[in-house]
Amino acid sequence: MKDPVKIFIVEDEMIIGANISLQLSNLGYEVTGIVPRGEEALIHIQQNIPDIVILDIQLKGKLDGVETAKIIQKKYGVPVIYLTANVDQTNFDRAKETNPYAFISKPFKKLDLQRAVALAVGRIQLKNNNSQLKNNTKPTPTFVLEDSIFVKHHEKMVKILINDILYIEAERNYCRIITKDKESLLVMTLKDIDQKLPKIHFLRIHRSFIVNLSKIEEVANTHVVISRKAVPISKSLRNELLNRLQTI
Repeated sequence: MKDPVKIFIVEDEMIIGANISLQLSNLGYEVTGIVPRGEEALIHIQQNIPDIVILDIQLKGKLDGVETAKIIQKKYGVPVIYLTANVDQTNFDRAKETNPYAFISKPFKKLDLQRAVALAVGRIQLKNNNSQLKNNTKPTPTFVLEDSIFVKHHEKMVKILINDILYIEAERNYCRIITKDKESLLVMTLKDIDQKLPKIHFLRIHRSFIVNLSKIEEVANTHVVISRKAVPISKSLRNELLNRLQTI
């Protein structure tokens, strides 16, 4: 992973959460947030998908850690590292069923945290490498024309009209092109596709998102809304977005 690994913390004891955040930052990871409830975690992750979630099993609120992990994995496929403290066998077995990447006991030691995250990052990298080999060692050429993009679908190149694209989301070494009716996976980084797209229609507003300016329905302080999806805006790019919207 060339960019810093993004880690999100769900811990209802904020002193512990802050301590974990400090340790991770010192190790070179990017902490995307700390929240105390599973419900809040789901909202945050929808707007900013991390690489790893560190999650307390015994959360207060409507969702405990295991229930939160199940939803995160089903919707986003993000790996989970559990924090545990005196968990009974039933809840431990429930947690194991979600296939976590590691367990860290509380009170945690810095070395245990460091090793658990390093192992998780190693598994993610291995999974990504295997996925690339499975799909093809050579990236499929992508053709970007004035009004359309051709992407590989099975053994054919399929045309996607530029005007139909709502937004494009980075997925590590791939991009996911979202239209109203479907999603298409593109074997290209977001940076590369950004260089090929017509600037009159598109703008990169976040490290993980390019949007079709004509499809934006609402602009908030931290995100835009496109087809009911909240797409995050980086603070450094918000002014450029507002300037572009005034000219279209």
